[in-house]
Amino acid sequence: MKLSDLKNTIPPKISKVLENTVKTLRPAQEKAIKAGLFEDKNLLVCTPTASGKTLIAELAAIKHITSNEGKVIYIVPLKALASEKFREFKKRYSNFFRIALSIGDRDSTDSYLTDYDIIICTAEKLDSLIRHHTPWLKYVNLVVIDEIHLLNDPGRGPTLEILITILRQILKNMQLLGLSATIGNPQELADWLGASLIEDTWRPVKLHKGIYLDGEIEFS
Repeated sequence: MKLSDLKNTIPPKISKVLENTVKTLRPAQEKAIKAGLFEDKNLLVCTPTASGKTLIAELAAIKHITSNEGKVIYIVPLKALASEKFREFKKRYSNFFRIALSIGDRDSTDSYLTDYDIIICTAEKLDSLIRHHTPWLKYVNLVVIDEIHLLNDPGRGPTLEILITILRQILKNMQLLGLSATIGNPQELADWLGASLIEDTWRPVKLHKGIYLDGEIEFS
């Protein structure tokens, strides 16, 4: 599937920007679209690193915002990663969308975010915003959770699990996208999320496995 095939979903001006780096969609991206990415279906995408998971989220975000369906929240596990995503999204989409980074004071409602389309934050920050009854949350229609396998992390897992549970209760029409390269029980997690599971083994660089001993590598 080519990016140009999405002309009925992606506005021409945005498509032109994407085509600078994307011509043909990768297998996971095509699978996600066929599984209902643009029909607001919940998806759990479990594919190798660099297989194109972030673009899946970007395509869904473009569809939601340009169709005036609501705001997008992009959740990442670390402040450093949030800052990195913010820079990437600003570089690509600043001419089309209002993009905000929210990783600071946890005792604030960040009411100014009412004016933004895409909000990038950590799970802990979003949890705080919910507890402080932030007024713009009701306008959120798409939630992306990057590195969703951290549900199994002893430190961050409980917060993320409670956060997902609360979001599903207060945002009845929310589309949820979970992204990860490493999930031990993907189908079980997909069932809990009420999501379709997208799996694929394609990666941009072939992975070779071997054993290193005495200066030599024996590949299997």
